[in-house]
Amino acid sequence: MTTFSLGTAGIAFAMALIIGPFIIRWLERRSTGKAISDEGPSSHQVKAGTPTMGGLIFLIPIVVLTIGANLVEGDRWSILLPLVGVVALGAMGYVDDLGTLIGRVQSGLTWKLKFALLTAFSVAVGLVLYFALDVQSLNVPWAGQFSLGPAYIVIAAVTVFATVISVAISDGLDTLCGGTGAIAIASFGVIAVGQEQDFLVRFAFTTVGAVLGFLWFNAHPARVFMGDTGAMAIGGTLATIALMTGHWLLLPVIGIVFVLEASSDIIQVGWFKWTRRRTGEGRRIFRMAPLHNHFEMGGWSEPQIVTRFWLVAIAGGILGVALALQVPK
Repeated sequence: MTTFSLGTAGIAFAMALIIGPFIIRWLERRSTGKAISDEGPSSHQVKAGTPTMGGLIFLIPIVVLTIGANLVEGDRWSILLPLVGVVALGAMGYVDDLGTLIGRVQSGLTWKLKFALLTAFSVAVGLVLYFALDVQSLNVPWAGQFSLGPAYIVIAAVTVFATVISVAISDGLDTLCGGTGAIAIASFGVIAVGQEQDFLVRFAFTTVGAVLGFLWFNAHPARVFMGDTGAMAIGGTLATIALMTGHWLLLPVIGIVFVLEASSDIIQVGWFKWTRRRTGEGRRIFRMAPLHNHFEMGGWSEPQIVTRFWLVAIAGGILGVALALQVPK
């Protein structure tokens, strides 16, 4: 079964490579060039006009192969949860990306509406996991597995919401979000192998293969950006798979890059507001948030930042899998 799962990953990779050029041309014809904020590093202005919403390149193979390999052949209907999640968050991100286009002929989601929709989605995931799939466990290394009861619904909702936001924040450099996301999802896929959750393994590695295919076109200098169309879908997939394995406690380890990126943003904003109230002048801890911008402003090149963040992500993934193996059966 693991061999078949790896095979679907290879097919997903090939599908993304094949459809990528067609989707990029379609996005270009629709004038989906991304506007670059003046608040970011000045070096990013050369990226203005690059097509966004490129997450479609990996979302399409994920949906097609999951329906064919999991739902039809495998008859594993519980995989509907991550599948519907990918579609729902991809659609939400697509609408939100409309507000980031040059010219902005169409408006995206307001942040209040975006947060409201994401909150509703996160709660729905928690309810489905608890009531429909009877998933409510917490796996703790060296301690064992614990059932959390109804409190799990709230924990699951917070996990999904926080993960989606954190992954979206990390989408700022070519291949950064896609690469670290693929590493994290692959790590949870390996954990699912040990649990013999074949359907989840297949979905995880299908996602990894499709995202790797997208990175072919997102490699620096990127021909296309994934946008929130892809970033929100990756975040939701990562959170859902982590919850379905019961190892969501390891998300801060396996998703260490996303934790660092989101934390730097929170710390920067919080410190600026607090010092402005105290002294009348806001101060910053980082040169610029999120963290990848801090290093870029410090002189690191974009490929250097991405490669080093990938290395950190790999180390976090290895450590996370090792800790998962320490949960008594």
